[in-house]
Amino acid sequence: MEADYLQLVEQQLAYRPDQIKQVLKLVEEGNTIPFIARYRKEATGSLDEVQLREITATYQQVEKLEKRRADVKAKIAEQKKLTPKLEQMLAQAKTLQQLEDLYLPFKQKRQTKAQIARHRGLEGLAKFLLTDSSEDVISQAKKYVDPKKEINTPKEALAGAHEILAEAFGEDASLRAWVRKHAQTKGKLVAKVKDESLDEKGIYQDYYAFEEGIKTILDHRILALDRGEKEKILQVKVKLDDEYVLRYFHARIIGQKSGSSMQYVEQAYTDAYRRFIRPAIERELRKELTARATASAIKVFGDNLYHLLMQAPLKGKTVLGLDPAFRTGCKLAIVDPTGKFLAKAVIYPHEKAKGKRPDPKKRAQAKQILLELLEKYQVEMIAIGNGTASRESESFVAEVLSELKHKVYYVIVNEAGASVYSASAQAREEFPDFNVEERSAVSIARRLQDPLAELIKIDPKAIGVGQYQHDLPEKELDDELQTVIETGVNQAGVNLNTASATLLQHISGLNKTTAKNIVAYRDENGRFTTRTQLKKVARLGQKAYEQAAGFLRIIGGKNVFDNTDIHPESYPLAKAILAKAQIKQKEIGTALAEEKLAHFDAKTFAKANQAGLATVKDIVASLKKPGRTLRDSMPAPLLKADVLHLEDLKVGMKLQGTVRNVVDFGAFVDIGVKQDGLVHVSKMSQKFIKHPSQVVTIGDIVDVYVTDVDLKRGRIQLSMLAPADD
Repeated sequence: MEADYLQLVEQQLAYRPDQIKQVLKLVEEGNTIPFIARYRKEATGSLDEVQLREITATYQQVEKLEKRRADVKAKIAEQKKLTPKLEQMLAQAKTLQQLEDLYLPFKQKRQTKAQIARHRGLEGLAKFLLTDSSEDVISQAKKYVDPKKEINTPKEALAGAHEILAEAFGEDASLRAWVRKHAQTKGKLVAKVKDESLDEKGIYQDYYAFEEGIKTILDHRILALDRGEKEKILQVKVKLDDEYVLRYFHARIIGQKSGSSMQYVEQAYTDAYRRFIRPAIERELRKELTARATASAIKVFGDNLYHLLMQAPLKGKTVLGLDPAFRTGCKLAIVDPTGKFLAKAVIYPHEKAKGKRPDPKKRAQAKQILLELLEKYQVEMIAIGNGTASRESESFVAEVLSELKHKVYYVIVNEAGASVYSASAQAREEFPDFNVEERSAVSIARRLQDPLAELIKIDPKAIGVGQYQHDLPEKELDDELQTVIETGVNQAGVNLNTASATLLQHISGLNKTTAKNIVAYRDENGRFTTRTQLKKVARLGQKAYEQAAGFLRIIGGKNVFDNTDIHPESYPLAKAILAKAQIKQKEIGTALAEEKLAHFDAKTFAKANQAGLATVKDIVASLKKPGRTLRDSMPAPLLKADVLHLEDLKVGMKLQGTVRNVVDFGAFVDIGVKQDGLVHVSKMSQKFIKHPSQVVTIGDIVDVYVTDVDLKRGRIQLSMLAPADD
């Protein structure tokens, strides 16, 4: 950790210097962000994971900028061109772009026309043109005519001088900075149709004649324009007021000068602008806009994934997963409350293709099989995948449930990515004798039981909870999604005795190797009864144990603290809190213990025991609800017992639905018909909101009103705002 860098980070962020220093020190010592956020609150002033990552990211940016500054300075010094003024300008540069602008004239590049002209000795003529001299330009140019240097006429001499001036103007950092600022504030992004025949579905019609200010254009429109351009449907450009820019250049470069050479200077700066500066700034701006839009889309994807992973698990239920299909039949799989596979079957309640009438015999047989399975295994919940034949399967299931003696509900489960998992090596290893669809049925059932544990097995990009995800830079998207997964898994905590190696590898301090070794140890020695047994796992050292232990839960173990997020290092403090509150360990989780802890004076206790107040408060909260996780406070899935069809929808109808995806312009809500309905951002709140995520997140159960139904196109418009007379 460089002291100079630290000071620069402090200047950029609003946190206290001691907070920044402590965070960077803890990271440097090998502590993970989840561990620091949960167990080092006293050191950081209770900064959360987002704030911790902001500090570390800012330090990395500062480090990158300062290293580049030193590199540029050294390279210019090597050329013996580092003047005191230039050194000062380099020191004052606040961005990488400003540094690169200053370095541009000194950058080694392929031979240019200007370099050739300099080599031929025309720099003197270029300097003359810049003076407000009354001398005849052609007479001056004749002095540079030299056939040996391939300068045969005054015109050729002036052409060479023009190139020298144009390059100099084009590389002027202050001119570039002015044009950049002008483009950012006054520029527009314009698009027109290039090849309409390539846009068969008319996806880009809104952009066939499009113009919007760079300052105000929305991120999802930038991504749409980029994609339309990539698909050769649109032509996209940055529009600037060129005449206004050139008037500024004239005032800056020529000013009050009126000599005969000024027409040549004007030609040179005009050429510099059109040939060098404008194209460079346009490329740079387009790149910046795309970077901004992709960063926003990546964040949306990350937020959506987080809320998808953190959906409330459906604990203690035997679940039947149904992977719907027409021709190949619906695959059924039953799993017990722990996710263990119990039974599977294939039924054919539908005809071979959509819209055909089902075979009565096959449908009756399918009904009988499903009823027998539900009764035999006392199934409490059915999870239906939302893919092909989902709604037909829903109608069939609702029909079967009406004949059952005991109450069973069903839930429509988003099956995006289930097929990816089902065909993976991991799925083949777990169920080698199953076909892909049968594995998918198991996955759908488990998704309802524990979304986090199941979805973690799938590449997040296959889950489809973002916008323009296929256009996003893969590395940045992967980095963000891995961060989200790390955050979600550690905030939720995992059951040490049931978690897969895939899930464990995302726990703070663990990796693929140690996660596999934990599972291998569990398989060989039986279930873990204490957290300290982790120290016996191969290649899991003291540091890894320190980082991981608090996030790993043991249900029904020897120590009740092991089923909480209290860190083993704080067990003595937890015992002292129990003693002070007069609670026995066996009473933890009871109403009596919760009542006593509700009145516990954490502040007085912390002071008396020289303990951190934040840590004491966290321990008390954990003792109140042992085994409880953050996910338990999330909305439970929407349980259903009957079915709704698109044709049943009427404008003004009030429904409950589940938010399936959140994008810049709104949210898609599953209301139980074939097509998810769109709630536009303008129909979410009476107040102005910048982004739908301010109001809803994936998994939320929301009340919506139908505002429009397009049966032909299968589109549903919804509103979260109650009609005036509701």
